[in-house]
Amino acid sequence: MSNDMNIVCLDLEGVLVPEIWIAFSEETNIPELKITTREEPDYDKLMKYRINILKEHGLGLKEIQETIAKINPLEGAKEFLDELRKITQVIILSDTFTQFATPLMAKLGYPTIMCNTLEVAPSGEIVGFKMRCDKSKLSTVKALQSVGFETICAGDSYNDLGMILNSKAGFLFKSTDKIKKDYPSLPAYETYAELLEAIKKVL
Repeated sequence: MSNDMNIVCLDLEGVLVPEIWIAFSEETNIPELKITTREEPDYDKLMKYRINILKEHGLGLKEIQETIAKINPLEGAKEFLDELRKITQVIILSDTFTQFATPLMAKLGYPTIMCNTLEVAPSGEIVGFKMRCDKSKLSTVKALQSVGFETICAGDSYNDLGMILNSKAGFLFKSTDKIKKDYPSLPAYETYAELLEAIKKVL
């Protein structure tokens, strides 16, 4: 069934695991940290905003990693990934950071992930971040296409739209009402069973 030239690219947060910043916002009672790429399309602006809030509250990487240690994948996410990886290649494309994602990859069975990295001072303070490349998800999809792959993408946020709209097939998954309304032509799914079926149809 599977064509070797296909590769599925999935977002991480909101699609396979809960939003890390929302979990941390709830843990610390800092509501300002609840904003994600579902509300703020400008990732650079969003990260600078987050780093300033962490600084104001004296919080660093250690505290965020303690919250991440308690996060489990969304119900059914690992089983969905396992099934998908039996029939095609899968890469997780995320704007999160290796320092956040690594412990979560263990819980998902170590899928391949491409993400960014935080700049952390010896004190543990997060002082900046380094994006892997500009428009990292779209750039990666275009790079995969340039070496002969056909991409199939799924995500939930504004920063996923580039890769979704520029692929052989693209799906919204557990997205917001606003994004679904703004992009009515994109199939939108809420369950892993639906998404798996949709992907199988285009493989």
